[in-house]
Amino acid sequence: MDTPGADDRPQRGTLRRVARYLRPDLRGVGALTAAVVLHAVFGVLPPLAFQRLVDNGVIPGDVGVILVLSALAAGSAIAVAGTQLLTLWLSSRVGQHLMFRMRGDLYAHLQRLPLGFYTHTPTGTLVARLNQDTTVAQGAVTAVLPQVVGSAATLAVTLTTMTILSWQVAVAAVAVPALILLPARRVGRRLLSLSRRRLTAVADLSAFMTERLSVAGYLLARLYGRPAAEYAAFNAHSARNRDLGVRIAVVSGVFGTGVSMVDGLAIAVTYGVGGYLAATDAMSLGTVVALAALLPRLYAPITTLTTAHTDVMGALAGFERVFALLDVPCPITERPGAVALPPGPVTVEFRDVRFAYPVPPRLPDAPAVAKPVPALHGVSFTVAPGRRVALVGSSGAGKTTIAALLARLYDVDGGRVLLGGHDVRDLRFDSLRDHVGLLTQEPYLLHDTIAANLRYPRPDATDAEIAEACRAARLETLIAGLPDGLDTVVGDRGHRLSGGEKQRLAIARLLLARPGVVILDEATAHLDLECEAAIQEALTTSLTDRTVLVIAHRLATVRDADTILVLDSGRIVEHGRHEELLRRSGRYARLCRTGLRHESEPADATGVTPETPPIDPAEAGVPV
Repeated sequence: MDTPGADDRPQRGTLRRVARYLRPDLRGVGALTAAVVLHAVFGVLPPLAFQRLVDNGVIPGDVGVILVLSALAAGSAIAVAGTQLLTLWLSSRVGQHLMFRMRGDLYAHLQRLPLGFYTHTPTGTLVARLNQDTTVAQGAVTAVLPQVVGSAATLAVTLTTMTILSWQVAVAAVAVPALILLPARRVGRRLLSLSRRRLTAVADLSAFMTERLSVAGYLLARLYGRPAAEYAAFNAHSARNRDLGVRIAVVSGVFGTGVSMVDGLAIAVTYGVGGYLAATDAMSLGTVVALAALLPRLYAPITTLTTAHTDVMGALAGFERVFALLDVPCPITERPGAVALPPGPVTVEFRDVRFAYPVPPRLPDAPAVAKPVPALHGVSFTVAPGRRVALVGSSGAGKTTIAALLARLYDVDGGRVLLGGHDVRDLRFDSLRDHVGLLTQEPYLLHDTIAANLRYPRPDATDAEIAEACRAARLETLIAGLPDGLDTVVGDRGHRLSGGEKQRLAIARLLLARPGVVILDEATAHLDLECEAAIQEALTTSLTDRTVLVIAHRLATVRDADTILVLDSGRIVEHGRHEELLRRSGRYARLCRTGLRHESEPADATGVTPETPPIDPAEAGVPV
């Protein structure tokens, strides 16, 4: 959490990084600068025309001069309006382009960050930075930049013109407002601190709402009967936003009121000096009229420039939060010269793999994370193409960790993970995604149609391929019974479907992707026994030539594997066929008695089917 006094200065390099983002729009920035300068020049023409109109037209009674100068003043007013519209269009265009590039870079960076970052960062926080903070930063270009440049140009042109007309009045006009510059820097720093804290509070509220307003969050609050507590927690977040908003408004308001008061005093002093000079015939009446018309164009930019410092500080807070997210390191990167796996069967090999979950990269204001204990200790095994290997063990044994390392969601600390003889760290990301498919117990579905979810890994999939995948996943009856068929929207995270239906849709999506290596992490856990048996048969047929790793707690799922690897505390303690491992009466046999589920096991009480001969473990590619 941000604290006042500790963060009242902008971070080094922020303005330089902002300038880099503006570099592609240098022409637009140049055109914007030219437009605001023209707006300032056209703005002083009507007062000058009024001076000549009074001195050379009204007093002598020359109607022709009056008409010409009136027309000139009217034309200048139109030019002022035109350049103002041009300024608005250019500033909006440059600002929107800046936000577009910044959001694109943020989203691309988020796609590269490791899984550990997401397990320790609330989704709402990321949404706030991607949406709210970039909007705040964009406002610096859309509003603050043209205001600062335009006000500076208007001030320079107006003050020069007033000095030419009467240096005495010009000095009197700027002497009093200069006093307001003294507290402006201090107020700006205070607003920077408050703006940072406000953006953090907005992100916290966004994270809270993202969790609670999802289907799962709603069910949690509903089922456990805590609506009052949820309402109180929401109000606490909302109150923090409210209080910081009030403090920002008060600080800005007090400063703005002071500026307005000083402007009023300056106008009185200026009129006093000008009136004295006119009364003593040291200044013409037309000059007095011109100076009176120029005063608003002098004090408006002075007010804008004195308050712009506070606006800039608020905008810099948005930029800093965006850059903080962009600066989160990406520990898993594609090496230069990375290669693609050739098409065909793929062998999976783990060679003396050692791994501990790393401390994930975090945002600067995220809480510290303790380094976890090692998860794998010298794990080695090989799975040949067309073979099915099951990973079993108690919770925390390292099964899912193996799947994550194979998909390169993390990098190993020691040893190597090989696909087709290539270290996964030497493979291109797109090739790795094409060859490794991971199906988890909780499939994620987008709030889109069934067809769109199926085509996510392969947008070019034909209708015939989709139909075949749905048939293999036993989805054809479900789809046929839906009014919109494949065009049915599944809802947020697929909550319009049952758990088993979501799982079957995910299985169909995996079959459509056609990876060479398939990891099934409790992939049939949500299916009833009849449907599971049918899908297991379909998977066996569809994945005949694939390398398959199965993580499961159902005996029916693992008993037909070519080899079973038994893990305990990050080590492979046993391996072999189901019957062979049971005869050893070791860790696997104990798991069968206490952990693995036997719902559809047709064997006798011992779980052994003697007529099925065990295979040589080396035949499955697992070292003995």
